[in-house]
Formats: sequence, C-alpha cells, structure tokens
Amino acid sequence: MVTASLLLNIFVLIPVCITLLWNNKHMTNAAGIFTPARGILLAIYLTILIASITLLYFTDLKLAFGLFIMQIMYKVLSPFTVKTIKNPIVISNLLIAAFHLITIYSMINADSIH
Repeated sequence: MVTASLLLNIFVLIPVCITLLWNNKHMTNAAGIFTPARGILLAIYLTILIASITLLYFTDLKLAFGLFIMQIMYKVLSPFTVKTIKNPIVISNLLIAAFHLITIYSMINADSIH
C-alpha cells in the first residue's frame, strides 16, 4: 500500500505540476489565475512529488507515514479553506486522502511503524 500511495502521488502530481507551470486553461478554471498563492501551491506539490519519488527509491516507512498524514490533513481541510466541495481539486484531494488513509490503516495494522 505504501508503494501504491507513493505512485498515486507521482502519477497525479506530474500532470498537475505541468499544467500549473504551463498555466493550462483547465487548471486556471480549477485553481484560478496565476497568483503568488498558486505559486506556493506549486512549490508544495513539487515538494510532495520529490518526496514521493525519493521515498519510492529509499523507503523509510516513518517518513512515508508522516508524508501521508500531512497530505490527509491538508486535503481534508481543503473543502473548508476553499469553501466548497464542488471544486475538482477539492474532490480529488478527498479521494486521494481516502486512499492514503487506507494506506495509513494498513501500516498501523501491519505494525510497520514503531
């Protein structure tokens, strides 16, 4: 499950980061026009992408656990901070958070983090 969650991050974040960088029309509709806040969002996404790639090659279950917990927290908070659940980014955040929550549950059940 840890590998699956890391791969999910990678496969989702590569196109998201590219569309944010290229200022793609669909991303502008979902995330708004480029602003400093959107640039900060891109930096956060790139950080998660790099961390996920690194953890895929240098597996550290405690670091992966921390990454997934952080992602779950910010993704679950996104409907409240964006003030809608209808935004496509919010919807995908909640789906990914659910997947990562299953991963966290499996890590705890397997007693893989002490």
